[in-house]
Amino acid sequence: MAEQNRVKAKKHLGQHFLKDENIARKIADSLTLKGYKNVLEIGPGMGVLTKYLLEKKLETFVIEIDTESVEYLKTNYLHLAPRIIEQDFLKFDLNLIFKEESFAIIGNFPYNISTQIVFKVLDMRDQIPEFSGMFQKEVAQRICSKEGNKVYGILSVLTQAFYHAEYLFTVPPGVFNPPPKVDSGVLRLVRKKDFTLACNEVLFFKVVKTAFGQRRKTLRNSLKTFNLTDNLKANSIFGMRPEQLSVQRFIELTRLIENDKS
Repeated sequence: MAEQNRVKAKKHLGQHFLKDENIARKIADSLTLKGYKNVLEIGPGMGVLTKYLLEKKLETFVIEIDTESVEYLKTNYLHLAPRIIEQDFLKFDLNLIFKEESFAIIGNFPYNISTQIVFKVLDMRDQIPEFSGMFQKEVAQRICSKEGNKVYGILSVLTQAFYHAEYLFTVPPGVFNPPPKVDSGVLRLVRKKDFTLACNEVLFFKVVKTAFGQRRKTLRNSLKTFNLTDNLKANSIFGMRPEQLSVQRFIELTRLIENDKS
């Protein structure tokens, strides 16, 4: 009964508790363990994934906003207690814990903040060589999709600019409590060896977001706010739509805009 109450209380956080041990182990095993000694699990809940992380040669930290889940973890995982962070992941300064050290991120991510989690990871890409976990299936597919796909968009381009994205497997609703109304998908992001872009990175983000803000229009029309010169707009790339451009082509596009008036 106590666990059922916890599940009900946490539904408003967008969290569904994974109850399948095999899937929990598969998610934990998705980590390559390369390039870091620390891992941070977001939203551990009752610790079904945490127990498998603790078997690995890593320093495992968890961050959880739900007080009842925190108490459960402290009671049932005594040796983990010093590394339980009772905070909101999106608001918490992770440098207070990791300083300048690298760390991986993993989790069964709450659907309602999963995209925001990815954007925070991108902001901290210098310290996060790997990111693995479970999303709503369509979000996981969007992150991993390539140009030409109808779900290819902002999240796809910005993530794949810095990480190799791999969709690993699909998870059905029945392995959760309460079961969601949709399938889930597990993915892995491994940071590229060279994750600096050959263009102005701030401008790159702006170009990508602006282009997909009007994704049905050609770039010549969707990027009007950049006040492009007529000479530049004559370039054939501006006759394309954003979903037709690979990450590399978006980098080239950014360089064209950057050099337009130089």
